[in-house]
Formats: sequence, structure tokens, C-alpha cells
Amino acid sequence: MRLPARASAATLSAATALALATACGMLPDGAPDTTAPYARLTAPEVADKALATTRAAKSVRMTVQAASPEGPVEAFVATDIRGECTVTLSMGAAGTMELVRTGGTVRVRSDAAMLRSASTAPAENLAGHWVSPTAADRHAKLAERYCDRETFLGLLAPKTGTARRERTPTPGSGTPALTVTGGSRDGKWTADIATEGRPYLLRLHLPRGGTEDGTGRTAPVTVEFSAFDQPFKVNAPKP
Repeated sequence: MRLPARASAATLSAATALALATACGMLPDGAPDTTAPYARLTAPEVADKALATTRAAKSVRMTVQAASPEGPVEAFVATDIRGECTVTLSMGAAGTMELVRTGGTVRVRSDAAMLRSASTAPAENLAGHWVSPTAADRHAKLAERYCDRETFLGLLAPKTGTARRERTPTPGSGTPALTVTGGSRDGKWTADIATEGRPYLLRLHLPRGGTEDGTGRTAPVTVEFSAFDQPFKVNAPKP
């Protein structure tokens, strides 16, 4: 059955307009994405899919960047779905700490600067040695908090309903990605989601979720995710 010429022209015109809008990144907020692998998914659905996939990864590495009253915070984290974890935490002038969690046991090794900033036992006695962290060691608490990917994914989960799609270049990871952004009363969040392979979350920026900024609130935090499902083994350190 042939459509009337007028209807065919209108349909062609609408399709052309949609294609141009898609190419220019001008689709309405929340409209389904027509690009693989997210065909017919809205931006919130894409964000939810990335969360589920990243949560299910058997292992993952995370690079965490934030700020604190003691200076820039950077953490390199390797963790798996069982809770095994290694962290190298650097806090500007406060120094550096390593943390290992395996079999439910936590050990930390700090440099002298980190020990002094934590006001623990004399730095010359403990620097460079693996020890059990004290209940008052706030740096160890922060490092172990970063062991859990849910620390960050759980902050994004209630916000995915605000997701809007953006067209952006490939992120620093080199993996082609779709960027979605959204907002909350805390501010704007941004997530880069892989468009090749599995839909993992590659990069997440949250307006809150890092260290405390001295006002009782947490500072902005950026997390890069990589090495999904790669073999990972933690060896218990010797004291």
C-alpha cells in the first residue's frame, strides 16, 4: 500500500530533522539514544545500566581524586567483589599511606608525615611498618572507605533520574564513551559510560562524596574506573 505523496514527504522531513538533531546533539533531554549499544534507552536508563554493570564487575581499579584541608587527595584502589582491596592514599603534606584488606583483616603502612598528621605513636617507630590501624586513625578509615565501589556508585544511584545526555570527545581512557550529566541540590554530576564493549562506568564526578572539607560536608570527588574483571589477588603483608 503506497502512502499519499504528501504523507511520504512529511515522514521524510521528520526523519531528516531527527537525524540532523541527533548529529548535532540536539535531541530533547531524556529522549531515547539511537546510537548502539543504547538504542531506545533514555539517559536515566543508560545511567542505571552503567551502574548495574559496574557493580557486577568481579574486580575493578579506581583512581580517586578529591581535596581536603590537608591538601589534594589521590587514591589508587584495586578491589574485587569479595571485598579484597589494596589502596595507596596520598594527602598532600599529610603524607602517604598504603592499606591492604584481605580475609577481613586490615593492615596499613604509613610514611612519617602521615603518622605525624594522624597524631599516632612516634613516627620513627612505625614509619614503613605494617600495623593494624587504630580506631582513631581517620586516614585509614578514609582509605578503607575507598575500598568499596559502592561508596561512589551509591551516591550516584538516587540521582540517575536527572540524567541528560551530552555529546563529548572520547575520555582520557581512550574508550569511546557517552557522557550523561544531571543535577541535585548539591550540584552537577557527570558520568562517562563506555559505548564499546560492556557499558561500564568509566569516569564519575560528584559534587559531594570525597573527604570532609572542614565544614562538615564532603568535598567534590572524581573517580576513574578501569581494569574491569581483570585477575586480582591480595597478599597479606608481613608485620
